[in-house]
Amino acid sequence: MRHGQTACALRQAICSTSTSWLALAAPSHVHHGAARAYWMQPVLPRLWFNRITMLGLVRLLCEPKIMGEAKLSPTRALEVYEHLEALPEVGFMDEPPACGPAFAAALRSMAPSSGRLLTDLYLGCFAQAAQLRLVTFDRDFERFAGLAVLRLSPAGK
Repeated sequence: MRHGQTACALRQAICSTSTSWLALAAPSHVHHGAARAYWMQPVLPRLWFNRITMLGLVRLLCEPKIMGEAKLSPTRALEVYEHLEALPEVGFMDEPPACGPAFAAALRSMAPSSGRLLTDLYLGCFAQAAQLRLVTFDRDFERFAGLAVLRLSPAGK
């Protein structure tokens, strides 16, 4: 069983934008090789975007601090998203009904001291409500109890 995979062996995954989707979409990204290796598995579970991950990917592809000279225009970044989302192994999922209340409850119970983890908290609640495994390079997701996480290892580590 892979790290973070629950006993019910979740077969679907959702990817975190700032790590997995961006690393896959940008060949110059430091984690591109590791993201591509995950993507090229012979049996890949269905990968899902949601509105947060879609907007995150498009925004990050346009960000010069992240993309440098390879930064894209918003129109071109949207085309990259549309290309990925049109692939047969990728889909778009609307927010599950249980996500909003779960996010509100988690936010109240965690009372984070800053807004830095709010998006991570939301994606964790989304994944749990949709019964998805979250695929990421980000260690921050490991702090959320009960979340099925597959943390990809950066190349060479």
